[in-house]
Amino acid sequence: MNIYDKQRYASGIPDGENDSLVTGAEALMRSLEYHGVDTIFGYPGGSIMPVFDALYDHRDRLNHILVRHEQGATHAAQGYARVSGKTGVCLVTSGPGATNTITGIADAMIDSTPLVVIAGQVGTEFLGTDAFQEVDLVGITQPITKWSYQIRRAEDVAWAVARAFYIAQSGRPGPVVLDFAKNAQVEKTAYIPSKVDYIRSYLPVPETDGDSIVRAAELINNAQRPLVLVGQGVELGNATQELREFIEKAGLPAGCTLLGLSALPTGHPLNKGMLGMHGNLGPNINTNKCDVLVAVGMRFDDRVTGNLNTYAKQAKIIHFDIDPAEIDKNVKADVAVLGDCKDTLAAVTRLLKPASHDGWLESFRTYEEVEEEKVIRPELHPAGHKLSMGEVVRAVSEATSDEAILVTDVGQNQMMAARYFRFSKPRSIVTSGGLGTMGFGLPAAVGATFGRPDRTVCVFMGDGGLQMNLQELGTVMEQNAPVKMILLNNNFLGNVRQWQAMFFNRRYSFTPMLNPDYMQIASAYGIPSARVCTRGELERGIADMLAAEGPFLLEACVVEEGNVLPMTPPGGSVNQMLLEC
Repeated sequence: MNIYDKQRYASGIPDGENDSLVTGAEALMRSLEYHGVDTIFGYPGGSIMPVFDALYDHRDRLNHILVRHEQGATHAAQGYARVSGKTGVCLVTSGPGATNTITGIADAMIDSTPLVVIAGQVGTEFLGTDAFQEVDLVGITQPITKWSYQIRRAEDVAWAVARAFYIAQSGRPGPVVLDFAKNAQVEKTAYIPSKVDYIRSYLPVPETDGDSIVRAAELINNAQRPLVLVGQGVELGNATQELREFIEKAGLPAGCTLLGLSALPTGHPLNKGMLGMHGNLGPNINTNKCDVLVAVGMRFDDRVTGNLNTYAKQAKIIHFDIDPAEIDKNVKADVAVLGDCKDTLAAVTRLLKPASHDGWLESFRTYEEVEEEKVIRPELHPAGHKLSMGEVVRAVSEATSDEAILVTDVGQNQMMAARYFRFSKPRSIVTSGGLGTMGFGLPAAVGATFGRPDRTVCVFMGDGGLQMNLQELGTVMEQNAPVKMILLNNNFLGNVRQWQAMFFNRRYSFTPMLNPDYMQIASAYGIPSARVCTRGELERGIADMLAAEGPFLLEACVVEEGNVLPMTPPGGSVNQMLLEC
């Protein structure tokens, strides 16, 4: 019995009904539609050509966005996923097409972004022969994915796609790779929709220990100086409302990680600002003064903790997380509350006693006043005539009524945007946190416009990061994607320059940048643009940008040697933040 007979026998297809068989490529298209995919970011090539041919007949249901580089496809899919709550999908060819996705896959893994990357592969008869554009994608990506699988038979397509989406979006989300052999793309199979909701040995949501709920509530009820650390897990778990009820009932001040910034409205009275190296004074210093530290959906990243040897040693630690691997990994928890935080937060809240902690909250106000005087006011109202990064960010935020989606690249632009942009809605920040990928911003912003076409998307970039994926302006042009691009141009690799200024005696080794005329580049892509260099020009430039129906590039010429402050020095403790260089 040959492979087609086996497929027909297994599917119960009577002889002569050949029309019921489809190619593996067609089975992929139908599987993607079955799992609710509406947008794909990709780039065609030889080993994935049968799939793109099948896609041609599904264009009215599957919107394919042609990027200009496969790394751009992964970052665009990340932006789409982060703002929509859906799984991002990429479609690329084998060899260099596949390896170009590696950075985005690794980025998605560390930032818990659901992604399914489908890559072409040479036919199974050529595997292991160093065939043209053959690469061991499964071997390369296994350490940086939740699951990597090679589809070698058309009959496995529906099952593999179902499994991929289940793994990518369940539990702690992350990337999955499907390596699609070319012979499997052209072979015929009977397409039967497949759904996976259980995998033996895979437990996406661990069972919650009821005793941990009770012990967490007891610690919080008896706390005099509690502090909540809010991570992206709150948004991934769709638990923003549960978080608010949790902190409001017990009067718990909260600080947010970079990726968790929009889990609480910026203006919420219990939101005390950003945690981490360039975060706000209050939540950072009080981390080492609190008596109970409650971490929710965050992983105690080194940029948040600083020196672990001095981190919150005085506090009892409560850690809410869906991933058991994060418990005790960096910071030992006194109480580990495993499970979906949407459920576990609500369970603990029911046991909490109403409280206010007025004296403890007053200590945050003291630090806020110091930071306002020494850092924030000078940044938002600089004495010189040159624009500062912070004032540009705040002006854009105010012009959008604090309702826009913020996308950032990596560097000083990222930290300034995180500090001075304000949030009023969940899922409003898209940035590369754990991997710190320069070049992330522009393609991620493109993806965000497709994930939430009803919202304004503003991306802040530095002159270094923009040039790392500058080619995606072609995607912006072709799609007329309404990305509002703000280039904070200081003619430096600003973040590295700041470290060189502070820790390497101002030895600016290869950080000054000779830049092109970005307005001419925008013009070549048919994208309207403006350059602003003074405060008087800034308001008009932002108004023109937001009034444009499609994309717009606003280049802001900012002070060249501006610094992001406060700052915890490398290896320092969270309560040792520098207020000046």
